Amino acid sequence: MKKTNILFLSMLLVFANASKAQEANSIINKSETERIEKYLSSDELEGRRTYSKGIDKAADFIANEFKQSGLATLNNTGSYLQKFTRLNAKFIAASANFDGIALDQKNVIVLTSDPTITITESSGYEVVKIAKEDNLGVAARKYLAANKNYIVLVDESFTNNFSRLIQFKSGITAEQKTVVFILTNQVPTKFTIQATHKIETLNLTNVVSVLPGKTLPNEYVIFSGHYDHLGINSSKTINGDSIYNGANDDAAGTTAMIMLSKYFAAKNNNARTLIFVAFTAEEIGGFGAQYFSKQFDPATVKAMFNLEMIGTESKWGKNSAYITGYEKTNMGTILQKNLEGSAFKFYPDPYTDQNLFYRSDNATLARLGVPAHTISTSKMDNEPNYHKPSDQFETLDMDNMNEIIKAIALSSQSIISGKDTPSRVDTTQLK
Repeated sequence: MKKTNILFLSMLLVFANASKAQEANSIINKSETERIEKYLSSDELEGRRTYSKGIDKAADFIANEFKQSGLATLNNTGSYLQKFTRLNAKFIAASANFDGIALDQKNVIVLTSDPTITITESSGYEVVKIAKEDNLGVAARKYLAANKNYIVLVDESFTNNFSRLIQFKSGITAEQKTVVFILTNQVPTKFTIQATHKIETLNLTNVVSVLPGKTLPNEYVIFSGHYDHLGINSSKTINGDSIYNGANDDAAGTTAMIMLSKYFAAKNNNARTLIFVAFTAEEIGGFGAQYFSKQFDPATVKAMFNLEMIGTESKWGKNSAYITGYEKTNMGTILQKNLEGSAFKFYPDPYTDQNLFYRSDNATLARLGVPAHTISTSKMDNEPNYHKPSDQFETLDMDNMNEIIKAIALSSQSIISGKDTPSRVDTTQLK
């Protein structure tokens, strides 16, 4: 190709990107971004603690923003509020007897929705093993996801990590079958397992809207942020303030998601269907994202942009953000390609030792192979207001945050149009 042709094509690309940027500037403007961020991080919402009146107010506000943009509801339910329940199983007692020998209670973890349960070799439970060469977390999730009644014998090489399986108690649903994890190398012929819990049903709400795709309506791109935070903690008052407003964590990500919903609704030329969702209960276990993700066939979800703490500058300064799990798909490469000619740059996650890719609301779909990534600027080794009452609107760089939202809008265009489809996460390498 002649140099003049290459130069001409380059100029066209620059002009095209400039035109798109100008369009983004008219819709994603600082005053609107500030309006939403200020309300979500205001004292009126009392820190948006899960199960509080404050978080209910936040949900209604987000739903109204979706309504004002003319967005549809998921599955045409008529409501942006995606209500669901989870069970809180408070442990009371558990015991196990293998071939006449009583096991130590600390080596028995029972995940069940039944208040009282007795299991014997005649109860029809499948007995399986997690061997020493297995990945404990991956294997445990596999048995829980199968939703069958299991007795899972966990190799004693996992003694130091066995107690971590207790975390799965908080994700129990009414439909969950009973799974018993027992730390032992013994395979019993006869056994009796008993457990008692106090079961409480808790109500939760995600806020979800839809912009139907024009030519690829059965392919989905998700934009998300979690709208819950820590609420009021009078026992941890700092400088006279006990409201944990969560301006950056994650009113910032939720604000970005709402602004993106306004932008794409105004453009209304998306080939793929866009889903915009504010997740609840991220801070207490990621229950909102877990429930939401189970409503989709993962094969139909082509990309997920999870937005988490983008209100402060990244370690590289302005006009930059990082993508967790950058190396796991080519999504980051696609996004950066679409920003050619701009000053903005996406970087790989610099905090890989903190396993952020599997710690945020993208994790459920990522574990199923979806190119689901979190975009953030938070300096996880030195974020002074993280999980403190000082995480307030005044600490945010709103100019930079607004530019980040624009960059996400522009960089996602080829995925939304169906031109690009990110590669999938290799599920054989899960943690």
